[in-house]
Amino acid sequence: MLTAEQVLASQKATVETLFGLTTKAFEGVEKLVELNVTASKAALAEASGTTQAILGVKDAQELLALQASLFQPLAEKTAAYSRHLYDIASGTGAEFGKAFEGQATEAQKKFMSVVDNAAKNAPAGSETAVAVFKSAIAAGNNALESVQKAVKQASDVAEANFNAVASQAVNAAKATTAKKR
Repeated sequence: MLTAEQVLASQKATVETLFGLTTKAFEGVEKLVELNVTASKAALAEASGTTQAILGVKDAQELLALQASLFQPLAEKTAAYSRHLYDIASGTGAEFGKAFEGQATEAQKKFMSVVDNAAKNAPAGSETAVAVFKSAIAAGNNALESVQKAVKQASDVAEANFNAVASQAVNAAKATTAKKR
C-alpha cells in the first residue's frame, strides 16, 4: 500500500518532469525562432546582393552564368537549414524520450513494489497465480523495451536517410551548376 508521502513524492516528481519538459519544448522553439531569424537575415542580405548583381548584368550570357552561380549555394543553404531543423527536432524529441523512459522505469519499479508487497500478503496457495502475474509483467516490460529499441533503430535509419538525401541534393546542385558553366 502506498503511503501519503510516497504519493506526494510521486506527484512532485511528475510536476518537476512536466516543468522540465515544458522548458525543453520552449528551448526547442527558441532555437527554431533563432534559426529562422538568422536564415531570414541571410536571405535578405543575399537578395540585396543578387538584385545588385542582376542590375549589373550586361547580356543574356552573363545572366545565365549568374543564375548558374546562384543555384549551388542555394541548394547547400537549403540542405544546411533542413539539417538544423532536423537537429532541433530530434534533440527536443530525444529529451522527451529520455523523460518518458525515466518515468516508465520509475513507474515499473513502483508497480513491482506494489506487486511484491501484495504477493507477501497473498493467501497461502496463491504462489502460482502470483508467479504467472509476475511473468506477465516481465513479458510486458520486455515488449516495451523491444518497442523502444525498434523506435531508436527507426530513428537512426531516418537520420541516415535524411543525411543521404541532403548530400545527394547538394551533389546534384553541384553537378547541375558544373554543366551550365
